[in-house]
Amino acid sequence: MLIISGRIILKEGGREAFLKASHEAMLKARAAPGCRQFVVAADPIDPHVANVYEEWDSEHELLAFRGDGPPSDLRALISSADVRRHEVSRSGPA
Repeated sequence: MLIISGRIILKEGGREAFLKASHEAMLKARAAPGCRQFVVAADPIDPHVANVYEEWDSEHELLAFRGDGPPSDLRALISSADVRRHEVSRSGPA
């Protein structure tokens, strides 16, 4: 299993447009094979940040969905990002 998590720092005034555009990506991802969870959400404290959390069964399914990444209009809203990939070899109840 892969977990993708992190934060996206958005340009001034860009967060709402980014979140609105991300809504369709969330719907598509959750319907994609191998996607367990896909969330892009406003950070409750920092008005310039969107948090990302994804769970995928495999690298292949992640890459099949992601393709070339977000469209250029969405990338134009991003100032910087710190998003990491975590490979999980074992998990269980918390």
